[in-house]
Amino acid sequence: MSVQANEEAPSGEAELAGLIADSQELTGLIGEVRSRLAGRWAGEPSLLARMCAHALTPPGKLFRPILLLESALAVGGDPRWALPAAVGAESGHVASLVHDDIIDGDDTRRGRPAVHAAFGVGDAIVAADALIFDLFAGLAECHAEGAPAERVVAALAVVSRCGVDLCRGQSLETEFCAGGRFDHETYLHMVRLKTAALFRAACECGALLAGGDLRHVRALGRYAEHLGVAFQIRDDLLPYTGSAAEVGKPDTSDVRNGRLTLPVIIAHQASGAAGRAVIEAALSGSGDPATARADLLDVLRGTGALTATADWARRYLRFALTALHALPISASRARLGGYAEAAIGRDR
Repeated sequence: MSVQANEEAPSGEAELAGLIADSQELTGLIGEVRSRLAGRWAGEPSLLARMCAHALTPPGKLFRPILLLESALAVGGDPRWALPAAVGAESGHVASLVHDDIIDGDDTRRGRPAVHAAFGVGDAIVAADALIFDLFAGLAECHAEGAPAERVVAALAVVSRCGVDLCRGQSLETEFCAGGRFDHETYLHMVRLKTAALFRAACECGALLAGGDLRHVRALGRYAEHLGVAFQIRDDLLPYTGSAAEVGKPDTSDVRNGRLTLPVIIAHQASGAAGRAVIEAALSGSGDPATARADLLDVLRGTGALTATADWARRYLRFALTALHALPISASRARLGGYAEAAIGRDR
C-alpha cells in the first residue's frame, strides 16, 4: 500500500503551494530543504549516490518536511533547529517508497523508472537503507543548528517508534490481504501504523526539536495520525478515479497485488454473493490486471463504495482539524488545517 471523491475531484497541489507562499519564512525554509536534498548526494561519483539522487528526483510535494517545519512554527519555536530533520524526513519517506515499489512490483514512480527498475532490486534495497540512515543523520545534525541535545534524543525516540510502527503496518498488511478479511477495523489499524506513522513522526519531531511543550506535541501527534488515515483513504481511491499518468504509478497495482483497500472492503460488505464473487476474482491475481480493475470498478460504482470512501476520508479530516484546536491560534495552525484539506483533495 504505497503512500498514494468522485472522478472530478480537483488536485490540492496548487492549494498546498499557495498556503506555503503565504509565509515568506516557510517559503525560504522549503527552498532550503530542496537545495539540501539536491546537494545531499551531489559530487559523489558512486553507484549509491546515483541511486539516491534518482530516488529523490524529481522531488515530490515535500509534504512531510512541510508538516515538520510548520509544526515547529506552530509551537512558537525556531524552525531552523529542525531544518536538517525536515531534509531527513523526505529521505525517510522516499526510502519507504523504494521499498514499496519493490514489494508491489511497480516499475514506475513519479512518472519515471522506479529505483529497482533502473538499478536492480538488490542495489535499490541498499539505496533505501542509505536513505533511512540519512534520516537519522538529519536528526543528529539538528544539534549543530541549535536544538538542545535532550530534544534531539526525544525526537530520535519518536522517529524510531514510528519507523517500527511503519514496519508493523507493512507486515500486518501482508497478513490482512493474505487472509482475505474484508474488515475495516483491521484496515484502519493497519493504516494508522503504516501510513500515519511518518506523518506523526514529522509533526511530533518538529514540535519537539523546536521546544514545544508536551501538550502541543501530543495535539500535533493526534492531528498527524488522523491526517495520515485520511490521506491513505484518499490514496485508496486514486487507482479507481484517475489514470496511471495522473497518479504517477500503475493504476492496476492494488488489483494486481490483491490489496484490500477501503473502497474494496466497503463494496464487499455492501454486495450480494454475485458482487462478492466478482471482487474476490478480481483480487485473486489469476487474470489480466486491467480487466480485473475494470470489473472491480463496476462493483465499486454500483455499490456507492467510492462515495462512501470519500466520506470516510472527510470524517478523518474533521478529526485532524479538531485536534488543532489545542494549539495556540496562529498562522501556522491555520496553514496546518489548510494542508490537511488540500491533501484530501489531491489527485496524486
